[in-house]
Amino acid sequence: MTVSLFDQFMSPTLLGVPLIALAITLPWIMYPAPTTRWLNSRFLALQGWFINRFTQQLLLPLSLGGHKWAALLTSLMIFLITMNMLGLLPYTFTPTTQLSLNLGLATPLWLATVIIGMRNQPTHALGHLLPEGTPGPLIPVLIVIETISLFIRPLALGVRLTANLTAGHLLIQLISTAAFVLLSSMPVVALLTSTVLVLLTLLEVAVAMIQAYVFVLLLTLYLQ
Repeated sequence: MTVSLFDQFMSPTLLGVPLIALAITLPWIMYPAPTTRWLNSRFLALQGWFINRFTQQLLLPLSLGGHKWAALLTSLMIFLITMNMLGLLPYTFTPTTQLSLNLGLATPLWLATVIIGMRNQPTHALGHLLPEGTPGPLIPVLIVIETISLFIRPLALGVRLTANLTAGHLLIQLISTAAFVLLSSMPVVALLTSTVLVLLTLLEVAVAMIQAYVFVLLLTLYLQ
């Protein structure tokens, strides 16, 4: 039973070829391309308003130098939201439940923030490894602890996103299985369980959007 629960997180294959690349690239077709018309459709207008509002909110804590990351961070946010939301549909696969994909996104971006910080402000970047006013005997220990916390950041980014989405999907599958089993023997309990399932699905939609936002927000904090 435990194995079958986690089968939904396995990458689907066709003739032995993993389809995770198709699952990653296919959703981009859903977004309409901008046109040269003066008046766009309502969906395009809503999409443009969301992107503008998110970009403004994202760039508030960043200095002018960090504004160069606006296109990259906004694209990453839209990509993660799309992957997380499409994974809630029936007969679909959620690529962001794979730790390898999340680490593949988190590690290069985190490394870029570290390299940019060391290049532009090396004294300030190295100063984070040793807080001001630290007693002398604690200096080596704090340097080791802060260095470990620096290198564990991409792992925390990837594991947070993977764990939240995996836990939500498992809860949905467990409650839906319980509602299906109880339907014939206890219809009233099955109805209550289905109500909980609907509420949990709505919560999971919010979690999918919030986790994408938190992933990008932490990257902006690392960059700042």
